[in-house]
Amino acid sequence: MTTRILIADDQADVRSGFRLILDSQPDMTVVGEAEDGERAVALARELRPDVVLADIRMPKLDGLEVTRLLAPATRVVVVTTFDQDDYVRTALRNGACGFLLKRSGPTLLIEGVRAAVQGDTLISPQITVRLLSSLAERPATGPAPAPAATAHPLTGRELEIVRLVARGLTNAEIGAELFISAGTAKTHIANVQAKLGVRNRVGIASWAWEHGVVRSEG
Repeated sequence: MTTRILIADDQADVRSGFRLILDSQPDMTVVGEAEDGERAVALARELRPDVVLADIRMPKLDGLEVTRLLAPATRVVVVTTFDQDDYVRTALRNGACGFLLKRSGPTLLIEGVRAAVQGDTLISPQITVRLLSSLAERPATGPAPAPAATAHPLTGRELEIVRLVARGLTNAEIGAELFISAGTAKTHIANVQAKLGVRNRVGIASWAWEHGVVRSEG
């Protein structure tokens, strides 16, 4: 199946560059372009693309608000020049399926679209390392022991899934690690998201780091 993509960016040359990269893929096609956030939301609701690529700093509505309005019904990947932590956290909290830096290059852009379609979340590697490091190094404001079995709603298998998600494994890699199918891994992840009240894999990873689930592994 062909993945249908909408590009939202206020710079025409960026939109053209992304279109060239994505249209060159046999399984992708760009169905529309928007030069501002309001147009992006309107086109997304009209064209119903599989993935929206949204810049952060756009006229009328920024990419963070576009993400909030469209996700999770539409998969949104934020692609921006700015890698500020508050932007990353807000985008993911608003339901973004990825956060990529424009300088990361065409390969990561293509991988980000494919990850979004598959229900995964791809973040530029340098951002992921920095975010998880900041969570791990954050000073404790009180006792923060690893959660007891009764302190959260997750089953033992779901905790295994959470640890692997926090390590950055894809559905296929989680399946190989636990000897289950990628589809079963995806189902477990959806259940975990529902139980923890998070919107994506990064929310799961953040929960794991904040609650000591990863650190407790040693």
